Amino acid sequence: MVRIVRSENVTSRVHLCALALVLLAGNAVLCQQNRPDWQQEVHEKVQLHQIEAALALVDERLGEDAADMEAHAWRGRLLAWQGHWAAAESEYRRVLERFPTDTEVLCGLADVLLWQGKNKQALLVINQAREIEPTELEILLRRARILEALQHTSEARSQYGEILRLHPENQDAKKAWAGLSAEHKNELRVGADGSTFNDIGPAEDQQIYVTSHWTDRLSTIFETGFSQRFGQTAEDFLGSVSFRFTKSDWLTGGSGFANHQSISPESEMFFEYGHGLRFSSSRIRGVEASYQQHWFWYQGAHVLTLNCAQIYYLPEDWTWTLSVTGARSGFAGTGIEWVPSGYTRLGFPIHRNLRGDLTFANGTEDFAQIDQIGRFSARTYAGGLKYRFSPTRDIGGYIAVQDRSSGQTQHNFGASYGFRF
Repeated sequence: MVRIVRSENVTSRVHLCALALVLLAGNAVLCQQNRPDWQQEVHEKVQLHQIEAALALVDERLGEDAADMEAHAWRGRLLAWQGHWAAAESEYRRVLERFPTDTEVLCGLADVLLWQGKNKQALLVINQAREIEPTELEILLRRARILEALQHTSEARSQYGEILRLHPENQDAKKAWAGLSAEHKNELRVGADGSTFNDIGPAEDQQIYVTSHWTDRLSTIFETGFSQRFGQTAEDFLGSVSFRFTKSDWLTGGSGFANHQSISPESEMFFEYGHGLRFSSSRIRGVEASYQQHWFWYQGAHVLTLNCAQIYYLPEDWTWTLSVTGARSGFAGTGIEWVPSGYTRLGFPIHRNLRGDLTFANGTEDFAQIDQIGRFSARTYAGGLKYRFSPTRDIGGYIAVQDRSSGQTQHNFGASYGFRF
C-alpha cells in the first residue's frame, strides 16, 4: 500500500511539472506574439529622425541575440548616419563574413569607405555588388560616383551612360552625364553692372572673366574690368591661381593692378585657404570653409580685409553661405580702424535648369573712394537668378538694394553670360 501511494505521488508531480512547462511555453509564445517586431520599431524611430533611440533598440536586440546579422547590419547603418564611419565599417564587414553576397550591406560598406576617403577600396566593394546584381540602379549610381571621386572621368561618364540605357528617365544620371559628357576645361564669362545713387550720379562696370582648369588640381582665373564712375574711368586686371593639393584642401593666390584713378584700387593682392568636408547626415551633405586675406591700395588709402566663409550643401541641391569680414582701413590724414561686415546667402533650385538666390548683408564699408567717402553703415538686400541653357551656356542676373546711413541709398543691377569650351 505504501508503494502505491508513493507511485501516485510521483506521477502527480510529473504531471504538475509537465503542465507548468506547457503553461510557461504558451505564455512565452503569447508574449512573443504580442511584442512588436523590433525592426518595425527601428523603422519608426528612423522615420522620426530618432537615431539614438533606434540604435538603443538595435543594441537591445543584440543583447538578446548577439549573432543576429540583421541587427548588426542595422547597427552599421545607424552608426554611418551618425558619422561613426569606422565603427560602421566594422559592423558591415562582420555581416559580410556570414553573407558575402548581401548587396545592400555591400553598398553600405562602399558608402562608408567613400566617406572615409578610401576610394579605391570603395570601388572594389561596389564592383563585388555589381557582379551580383549588374543592373541594379543604386549599385550603378554608387559606382559612377566613386569613379568620379577617383577622377576616372571617362569611366564615370561611361557608367552614367550605361545607367541611362537601363533607366532612361533617371534624373541624377542625366544631370551627371551631361556634366561629364564633354571636357569643358575653360569658361568665358562677360558681364555688366549698373548702380544708381540718391545723392550722386550713376556708375557702370563691365567685366570679362576667363577660367581654365589645366589639370584636376591646377586652375586659373583672369579678369579684366572697365568702370565709369562720376566722371572717371578705370581699367583693371586681376589674375589668380588655385592649387588643390588634396581632395579636400586648396590654396589660391592672386594679385591685380589698375590705371591711375581714385574709383578703383590701383593694386591688390590676396590669398585664400579652403577645406571641404562631407557628411552622411540627411540634413547637411557637406561644408566648405575658407579663410582669405586681401590687401587693397587706393590713392590715399589702404585696406586689409580678413574674411572667413562657409558654404553648407543641403538636401535637394540647396546651399547656405555665411561670410564674416573684418576690414582694417587707413586714409590720408586719419587713423587706422577695424570694422566688421558680413552676409548670408541662400541658394535654391526653382526648375531643372533655373536656380535662385537671396542675400542679406550688413556692416560698415571703408573702401572710401568718391561714392564711399569716409565710413558708413549699410544694409543690403539682393536676389538673383541663373538659367542654364545647356551644359555649356548659362545666363544670370541680380538686383540689390542698399540702405546706407545718413539717408543714402544705392541700387545695383547686373547680368552675365557664361560659355564653357
